[in-house]
Amino acid sequence: MITGTPGTGKSSLSQQLAEKTGYEWLEVSKLAKDWDCISSFDEEYQSSVLDEDKLLDTMEPIMADGGKIVDYHGCDFFPERWFDIVFVLRTDNTILGYSGKKLTDNVECEIFQTLLDEAKSSYDEEIVHELQSSTLAEASSNLERIVSWIDQWIKDNSS
Repeated sequence: MITGTPGTGKSSLSQQLAEKTGYEWLEVSKLAKDWDCISSFDEEYQSSVLDEDKLLDTMEPIMADGGKIVDYHGCDFFPERWFDIVFVLRTDNTILGYSGKKLTDNVECEIFQTLLDEAKSSYDEEIVHELQSSTLAEASSNLERIVSWIDQWIKDNSS
């Protein structure tokens, strides 16, 4: 899983990771719309509200096969059994590209490491890894680190 505040580079990293590994990239926000897993629209945030139960029911058979990269800005509602590792992208909160309440909330989310804490409380802390993602160099390094981790995991788990 790749999670983090909106604007941290989750989708770019996930897409590049899918291209390098051949794993399937599941961009949850897009899939929720495609699968009609939206329960309402939040006017204040100008964003869709996810029907988590319907989404999880739809994803369950897809996740059973493994080999998936799940990309979403939240993680606490996904079952722990789905993931071997969770990467939380963090960024310099001055470069988040939103405005109004959404910007304020995203900056606060980064300052208080809300998503990192959410991941650590939702999954075994040993599988949760924080990655800084403020520059192109960091993004490139993150890609290589994750690919190396996958290569090592495959070596360690093939019998």
